[in-house]
Amino acid sequence: MLTDINLLDEEHIEDLGENTYLIVSKSHTFGTDALLLNDFANVKQKDKALDLGTGCGIIPFLWLRDKKAQSKRCAVEIQKNACDQFCRSKLLNKDETLELFQGDLKDGSLLPYREYFDVVTMNPPYKIGGAGIKNEDECARIARHEIACNIDDITKCAARVLRFGGKLCICHRPERTLDAMESMRKNGIEPKIIRFVQKTGETAPWLVLINGRKGSVPGLKVEKPLIMQNADKTPTEEILQITEKYRKA
Repeated sequence: MLTDINLLDEEHIEDLGENTYLIVSKSHTFGTDALLLNDFANVKQKDKALDLGTGCGIIPFLWLRDKKAQSKRCAVEIQKNACDQFCRSKLLNKDETLELFQGDLKDGSLLPYREYFDVVTMNPPYKIGGAGIKNEDECARIARHEIACNIDDITKCAARVLRFGGKLCICHRPERTLDAMESMRKNGIEPKIIRFVQKTGETAPWLVLINGRKGSVPGLKVEKPLIMQNADKTPTEEILQITEKYRKA
């Protein structure tokens, strides 16, 4: 029973469909960017996959929901309360497949896997260190600002755990595109695909999705922009397919 799981203040249960549930809170929740990243990463059943900075665990639990847990599925999170939330979601789903590592992704000894994963995903902090207005909530500061890790830390970790030819998929703000791509290249991950996300066909991008391959040769494909709204402000068909399917009946 869902009611058997203890919920803390400001927590509730999201129904992801297919009898899969996720505990979210004010501090550890998810947005459209995570759903877009999961779709962009396109993890297959045979892929060994890792989600860095998983937060509430939306991406791994979507893998679970979509029966993509036949191979190893792992997640890393540094914040204790997010890890507790993730573990209670595992209990909620009676899951024994998702493996969570609590700790700092900069710690080379945290993960016992080297050159192992087919796919690594991360929805990283978007803002450089002290840039921008900082939210007073510590959890939000860690999620939004490069306090616990930066883009170089992420690509170094991914390079360490990806097999040759494995892919790192991240989302970021468009103004950080060069930072992300330069960091990938510096750590042996070649940017292969980028796709910008726009609210409408007339607005500037608000998000960029980047796919890099470990050990690949240069050659970048720029996909057509993902447009979120039609001219009448209704969601586009592609956005509906991506964002609504997490609520499968």
